[in-house]
Amino acid sequence: MSNLSAARAPAGEPWIDWGKAIAAQCIVWHHLVHYGPLAPRLRLWLPRLVDWLDQRALLAVQVFLVMGGYLAARSLWPQPGRPRITLADWPRRMAQRWRRLMPVYLAALALALLGAALARHGLQDADTPAAPTLAQLAANALLLQDVLGHDALSAGLWYVAIDLQLFALLAALAAVAALWQPAVTPPPWRGPLRTRTRTIAAPARRAPALWGVAALGAAALASLGIFNLDAAGDAWAPYFFGSYALGVLAAWGRADARRARWAGLIVALAAAGLLLAWRDRVALAALVALLLLWQPGRERMAGARVQPLMAWLAALSYALFLVHYPVSLMANTVFEAVMPPSPAAAAVGLLLTWAVSLGLAWLLWRVLEQGSAPWQRWQAPWLGARRAAG
Repeated sequence: MSNLSAARAPAGEPWIDWGKAIAAQCIVWHHLVHYGPLAPRLRLWLPRLVDWLDQRALLAVQVFLVMGGYLAARSLWPQPGRPRITLADWPRRMAQRWRRLMPVYLAALALALLGAALARHGLQDADTPAAPTLAQLAANALLLQDVLGHDALSAGLWYVAIDLQLFALLAALAAVAALWQPAVTPPPWRGPLRTRTRTIAAPARRAPALWGVAALGAAALASLGIFNLDAAGDAWAPYFFGSYALGVLAAWGRADARRARWAGLIVALAAAGLLLAWRDRVALAALVALLLLWQPGRERMAGARVQPLMAWLAALSYALFLVHYPVSLMANTVFEAVMPPSPAAAAVGLLLTWAVSLGLAWLLWRVLEQGSAPWQRWQAPWLGARRAAG
């Protein structure tokens, strides 16, 4: 959830796999117990669990926001003084990002239209989506539904739009930071071009890094202290950028032996935002960033028997994030017609919905993210180049 689609944990960093795997299941189950007629029946049987999933599990989105920033930094801005993108390169990188997200997104959107059509004819539920207008369909296909004021056609679509905005914002900041890199051309009598580290004095080398940290910190503070306090701004990247930036800081600190300094900066930014208004989501984002910075117990996690399962679930997380709601619509429609209205039947129905969602996510991951379908074999070189580009 590179950050959302087809991201793999860097070697020796199982916290990425575990975080994405667990957070994805929390979000899926939040939606399973939030929509449809099965959830109220299950609440009669397991009220505390259902209430927690319904009210608190959605906080797991913060895990994806922080990890998104952490992984995006690896591609765009691995160290504060060494951005890997220029302003001229920005449109190409955004086009790559768009192409990477869209295959699974469009497939899930089509599935959502099918599921909603089925639900409208067989399910009496207030949460069933109405038939979309052409403008609404176009806005959802272009990831502009929230910006243009249209209802999303499926749960999870909003996050893909926000992820693209966050990636664009970080890429723009990194590209601007690249303008601060000192250009060095040694005198011709000194022979071949020397490396940057040998030619530039230490203070000059530190200046771009300091400006990079200052720029990112200022953007994070503006997000946490201004934009994130206004719920009406949640259609735009600045609302979420504070959590994303904490992930970037964790990535920078991970590459630096002086991690305590980066931990202090993460805590200071989060504390500044929380002093203005306590938000559980900000506190959780700071905790996730600190875990990514220090990654305690990573060797034991990497060697755990469940690590392959966590890696598999993490790989499916993007597709699962998008397809579980359409599957839930169709499953609720079918189960409402054929199953008795009991808590036990609701539990079985929701477990089957979850299992089918995992299976469909695996299929989309294999076909659209891994390019293993027979009709995609002729595209294999292009797909490989796209993944390498991040």
